[in-house]
Amino acid sequence: MAELTQNEKRLLATLETEKRADAGHLAAVMDATPEAVVQWAHLAQDKGFATVERIVSTEFTLSDEGKEYAANGLPETQLLRNILPGTMLDDLKKQPSFRIGFGQLRKKGLIKVEGSNVIKTPGASTEGDEAALKNPSLTDPKTKELIKRGILQLSETVKYLIAATPEGLALAKKGLDLREETGTLTREQIISGSWKNTNLRRYDVTKLPKKAYPGKIHPYQRIIGEMREILLEMGFTELYGEIVQQSFWNFDALFQPQDHPAREMQDTFYLKETLPLPKGFENVKAMHISGGETSSTGWGGVWKEEKAEQCVLRTHTTSLSIQHLAQNTRPPVKAFAVGRVYRRETIDTTHLAEFEQLEGIVMDENVSFANLLGTLREFYNRMGFESVRFKPSYYPYTEPSLDAEVYIDGIGWIEMGGAGVFREEVTAPLGIMYPVLAWGLGVSRIAMLRLGLKDLRLLHKSDVAFLRETPSYRQMKGGI
Repeated sequence: MAELTQNEKRLLATLETEKRADAGHLAAVMDATPEAVVQWAHLAQDKGFATVERIVSTEFTLSDEGKEYAANGLPETQLLRNILPGTMLDDLKKQPSFRIGFGQLRKKGLIKVEGSNVIKTPGASTEGDEAALKNPSLTDPKTKELIKRGILQLSETVKYLIAATPEGLALAKKGLDLREETGTLTREQIISGSWKNTNLRRYDVTKLPKKAYPGKIHPYQRIIGEMREILLEMGFTELYGEIVQQSFWNFDALFQPQDHPAREMQDTFYLKETLPLPKGFENVKAMHISGGETSSTGWGGVWKEEKAEQCVLRTHTTSLSIQHLAQNTRPPVKAFAVGRVYRRETIDTTHLAEFEQLEGIVMDENVSFANLLGTLREFYNRMGFESVRFKPSYYPYTEPSLDAEVYIDGIGWIEMGGAGVFREEVTAPLGIMYPVLAWGLGVSRIAMLRLGLKDLRLLHKSDVAFLRETPSYRQMKGGI
C-alpha cells in the first residue's frame, strides 16, 4: 500500500465525518489553507484514496462605465435615438454620446453619412447589444464584444469538492496514526536515544527528484570561453577589431594577389564604402609588383589602390593580427583573436556564411618552426585532444605551412586548422625583421566534435532540449 503523509491521513480522517465537502470548509475544520487542502487531496487522489472535483463558475459584473450604460443605454443606443430624418452631422456632434456612439454605429453598419446628413440604415437597432448588457452569455458574440470594450467584466470562481473513495473510507475506519511525525532528528535526540520512541517520517529514497533546469551559458559560448582562457594562461594577449575591414588589411597586407579567386564577389561580402590607405602602403604595393627590396619577385602586373581601399566583411581574423604587427614591429609579440568572420558560402551541414575563427601569432628573435609545433600541441592538449600530429600543407602567406590533426576515437584523424611562418613578403613591408609564427582554426569544428553534432547549424539554433541536456562541464571522452 502506498505510504500516506501525515496531512493526507488528517484529510482522510476529516472526510470520514465530512463526507464530500468544499476545500474551503475542510480548511476551516483542519486549521489549514484551502490551497494546502487541495494539494493534500491531489496526493491522496494519486494513491486512490480521494477524489477531487474542480468546479468553475463564471460571473458577469458591470464596470463603472457599464453601470452608467445599464441605466441610460449604450452610447450607440443613446445616439441612435437622436437620429431623425434630416439630422445634421454637426448637430449630432453636440451629443455627449457622439464620441463613442458614432464610431460604434458606423462599425455596425447602422448609419451612413450622406453629405452633411446622418441617416439610419433600414432596420437599424441596438436591441441585441442592450439585451447582452442585461443578460450576458458566454456564447453570445455581443457579450464578448462588451467584455472587449470593458463594459462587462468576466470573473471565474474555482471550487474544489473533495471526497474519500471507498478505499480511503475503509482505511480511515481502520484507524490512522495521527501522531506528529519528526522529519529531522536533533543532535540531542541521537545522543540520548530518544529518537527510538519518536514517530519518524518515512521517506521514499528510491524516488528520483524533479529535474532542475537552471540557466547556463550556451555550450558554444562555453567552448569559445575555454579557448580564450587557455590562450590567456599560455601568455597570449587578446586582440579586438571591427567586423568591417579594409581590403588592404584583409588581403593585400597578407600578400594575397588582387586577382586571387578568394577576392571575387562570389567569395567575399564587399561593401560600397572605402577607406584611405594607411601610411606606408607603398611598401606593400612594391612587394606585390616587384618584390620590393627582398629576393621575391612579387606577383607582377598592376596593383590598384582603389581595390585595396574597398571595405569588406572580414574573411578571417588574420586582418587583426597583421594590423597588430604593423603597430608592434619589435618582439616580443604573443597575441590571439577570436571572432566572427564572413564568407559567401552555400549553407549546409558543414558550411555557414558566418562563423567563428581563432587566430594566433608569436613573434620573437629566436622562435622557429619547432616552437610553432610545440605551441599548437600544447593548445590542443589543453583542449582535451591527447593525440596531435602535423602534416605539410600550403597557405598563401606562410612558408613553411602545415595542417594540425587530432585523433578522435571512433572517427580517426580530423584536420583542425592551418599554421605556418609568415612569408618575408608579409613581414618585410611592415619593417618586421623577426620570424612570426601564425596559426588559425575553425572554432565550430571543435564545438561540433565536443558536442557530438553532425550539423553545424545546430550550434546557432535555440533548441531548448539540446541546451538543457548539454553538460556544463567538459566530457573527456575519446580525446575530446
